[in-house]
Amino acid sequence: MSATTFDVVVIGAGPVGENVADRAVQGGLTVAVVESELVGGECSYWACMPTKALLRDAAALRAARSLPGSGAAVTGELDPAAVLRRRDAFAEHWQDDGQAGWLQGAGIALVRGHGRISAPRTVTVTGTDGRTSVIEARHAVVVATGSSARLPGIPGLADADPWTSREAASSPSVPGRLAILGAGVVGTEMATAYAALGAEVTLIARGGLLPAVEPFASDLVAESLKARGVTLHLHVGTDAVRRDRAGTVQVGLTDGTTVEADELLVATGRAPRTSDLGLETVGLTPGSWLRVDDALRVVRDDGTPAGDWLYAAGDVNGRALQTHQGKYQARALGDALAARAAGGPVDTTPWGRHAATADERATPQVVFSDPEVASVGYTAAAAAAAGLRVRVVEHDLGAVAGASLHADGYTGRASMIVDQDRKVVVGFTVVGPDVAKLLHAATVAIAAEVPVDRLWHAVPAYPTMSEIWLRLLETYGRAA
Repeated sequence: MSATTFDVVVIGAGPVGENVADRAVQGGLTVAVVESELVGGECSYWACMPTKALLRDAAALRAARSLPGSGAAVTGELDPAAVLRRRDAFAEHWQDDGQAGWLQGAGIALVRGHGRISAPRTVTVTGTDGRTSVIEARHAVVVATGSSARLPGIPGLADADPWTSREAASSPSVPGRLAILGAGVVGTEMATAYAALGAEVTLIARGGLLPAVEPFASDLVAESLKARGVTLHLHVGTDAVRRDRAGTVQVGLTDGTTVEADELLVATGRAPRTSDLGLETVGLTPGSWLRVDDALRVVRDDGTPAGDWLYAAGDVNGRALQTHQGKYQARALGDALAARAAGGPVDTTPWGRHAATADERATPQVVFSDPEVASVGYTAAAAAAAGLRVRVVEHDLGAVAGASLHADGYTGRASMIVDQDRKVVVGFTVVGPDVAKLLHAATVAIAAEVPVDRLWHAVPAYPTMSEIWLRLLETYGRAA
C-alpha cells in the first residue's frame, strides 16, 4: 500500500488540532489532519459553544430583572424552545461544513476516518467505508484527540442509558426531572441551565460543589442554586442506578435516599481518548493519559521519549483540560515544529516562545454558573500544597461602586493571593454576576509576574467593577 507524506500529521481536528496545524502551515510545513467525527471537536458541538448558548438567555433575563426599570419591562418568561434553537445554531446544527472549509482555506489537508499510529511517523486511517490509507510524517505526529466523559463503575449505571455532557449539550428537549451526578464545572453549569429552562434538577456529588474553587465562591453558587429550586445532595455517594420500564431513572444514595428523574446526567470527570490509537506500537498503554515533557513530546513513565517525533497537545495530555489552554499549547507546539524543521532555535524555558508555562502557573477558568466564578492561578489550598509562603486577602465585591451600579443587591466576593517571597500575585478568584470580564487583568498580572508595588500604578477606571483591584491592594497594604 502506498503512503501519502506530509511534514506533520495531526490526529484530531478539534480546536487544538486545528491550531497546531495552522501554526505549522504558517511556518512553511505541510500538514494533514485526521478526524473520525466532526471537524471542530467537542468544544464546537458538545461543550463550550452550545452549553454557553444554553446559559446565556437565562443570564440576560436575570440581569434585566436585577434593575427596577428593565425589570418592569420584562413581562414574559424564558422561552425554552427559542433557547434550544439558538443553541442549535451555535452548534452549526451538528454539521461541520464551515469548519472543514476553513481547514481547506488554510491549506490543511483533511483526512476523514479513524487514525492509528501503526509505525514510527506513520498513521493508518480507516474510513467509514472500511478502506484504509497510510499517511507518513517527515517530522512529527501530534495526538490531539481530547477527552470524553468518564462513567464511574456504579452498579446499573451503564444500563440506565445516562446522559453525558454530549447529550446535555445537544438534547432536543428539556426533561421534566434531571438528576446530575457530579458537581464540578459541567454538573454545576448544566444544573444552572436546565433549572432555568424549567427542569426539576437534583445535583448529587460525593464531594462538595465546585471543589476546585475557593470555598467562598462555591458557597455562593450553592446558595443560588438552592434559591432557584435545585436540590443538592452533597458529600453523599451513589450505591446503584436503574431505569424502570416506565423510563424513570432511580438513583440510590448512600444515605438511604432515592432520587427519581426522567434523565440522569453523569458529570464525574473525563478520560483520555487514547484507547484505540496504536499506543502499544510505541510502548505506551492504550487508554492512558499521554505524559509530555516541556516540549510537549510524549514520554513514557520513566521520562524517556516515546519517540522524538511523537507529541500530544490539549486534553489528551492531562495538563489543563480547558479549550483555551489546549489552543495555547497548540500554538506553541505548531511554532516549535516549524522552527525545528527549519533548523532554528526552540525555546521551551519557562515563559519561552515554545513553552506552555501557563498550564501550571496562570490557567484561567470561568464557571458560567449563577453567579459566575472566575479564577486564575493558585487557590489558597493549592498554594499551601505547593509550599508557597502566601498571604490571602479578600474583599466584598458588592461594596465596589461599579458592582452596586451593575445590579441592585449585587452579591459577590474576590480574593487575591500574593507570594510573600516574590511579592507577586499568584492567584485570583472572583464570584458574582458577570465577573468573567474581570479575569483577564488577573491573568496578565500573574503571567507577567507584575510586582504588587507596580500594580498600585494600574489605576482602575471609576465606577467599574475593576475597582476591586484597588480594594484588594488596600486590604493587602502598601509596602513602606
